[in-house]
Amino acid sequence: MPDAFSSPEYQPNQQFPYNSSPSYATYPWEPPPAPPARARRPRHHALGQHSDIRLLRSAYRWQRRVATLTALGYFVLFLLLSAFVPSLMTRSVSGGLSVGLLLGGLQVPVTCLAIGVYEYTARRRVDPIADRIRRQSALDVRREESR
Repeated sequence: MPDAFSSPEYQPNQQFPYNSSPSYATYPWEPPPAPPARARRPRHHALGQHSDIRLLRSAYRWQRRVATLTALGYFVLFLLLSAFVPSLMTRSVSGGLSVGLLLGGLQVPVTCLAIGVYEYTARRRVDPIADRIRRQSALDVRREESR
């Protein structure tokens, strides 16, 4: 005996899977869905994409390289002279002071010079860019709070 649900009019519609929701409102008294909110475009680029960030990174990179190469370059020069030209390093400058001791003693002033160069370039190149970014981000925060 055929079942009442085996007739063709009771077969499920194969166009829509069983777990899909209908494309019409289920209940007629439901309000229509709200349209999606339009996103506001910011006036400025996001801070991570900003050109000032790239400028700050390159200025800071240059600053580190100059200071590092100043201090380490002198020290490597001292080591190379000690290893490959020992006759120069043992030569006497005056009294009991050799060239090696003189160059070794100059390592401290050269390191201080590297620190001074680092501070000078920070004040002259890096800090103005960082201040500008800081002011811009504070301004962006105030704009977001006012919305």
